[in-house]
Order: sequence, then structure tokens, then C-alpha cells
Amino acid sequence: MKFSEMTQDSWAELQLYLDTCLIPYTALSGEQSPVEATEALERLRDFLDMVEIPFKGRIMTYPAFHYANSELSMTLNSLSAQLKSSGFKYVVIMSSDGHLDGMEIPAADLVLSRSVLTHEVGEEGIARFVGEKIRELWKK
Repeated sequence: MKFSEMTQDSWAELQLYLDTCLIPYTALSGEQSPVEATEALERLRDFLDMVEIPFKGRIMTYPAFHYANSELSMTLNSLSAQLKSSGFKYVVIMSSDGHLDGMEIPAADLVLSRSVLTHEVGEEGIARFVGEKIRELWKK
């Protein structure tokens, strides 16, 4: 479910079930042309679909964090902590193009980078791997 689909009344009603917040990260540098930025957003959308579609009803997708910067790990960590303090039990950060592996984001429960996963599990194994990681997160 997207944040923009929520009303105050429905949030009060569904907050118990929507325990996982998804933060998309586009990883734009500002050097991309409009066409390249659009392509990056489309890749991110396709990656997010691997979580949003099968786990609809339990995951709330927040607005994307678009631009890379030198304070990225601190920013994403602070954002994750704030989202948890607002009532989410889990925070997942997903990026199609960004390289988030090795970053210190302890407040996030799961960080997934498609570019890294492509090398680790292959393109055909990404959806299954991502689904397994989400289910493992909820079992903890």
C-alpha cells in the first residue's frame, strides 16, 4: 500500500496490520538526464513490485529518497528510526541502482540493493530471495 492511499481513519484502523515500512531509494546523482532519471525510477518501481505486490496489506511504501549524498547512511538511519518511533515495527530500504551494502544503517531491519543481488543470486533468483528475506524478517 502506498502512503498516499491512506486516510487518517484508515490508518488508525490498519496500523496494527501495516507493520512494515518500505523506503525506496533511487540513488540519483543529479547528473542524469530526464530520460535516465525516468529509467532509474522505472527500475526501482519494478524492484519494489517484488515486495509490494506479494505482501500487500502488511507493507506501507513511503515516498522515495531520491538523491545520493555524503550523509546518506546517517540520513537513512535517522529516517528509519523516526519511522519506527511513529509506529512501524520494521523498516526495509530498497534500491535498484544504489549500492547500500556495507553502509551503517542499524535502524533499518533490511537493506536490499538489486544491483548487488544480481551478482549474488542472479536476475532470475532475485524475487524469490527478496521474498524469503521479508518472511525471515517477520519471523524474528
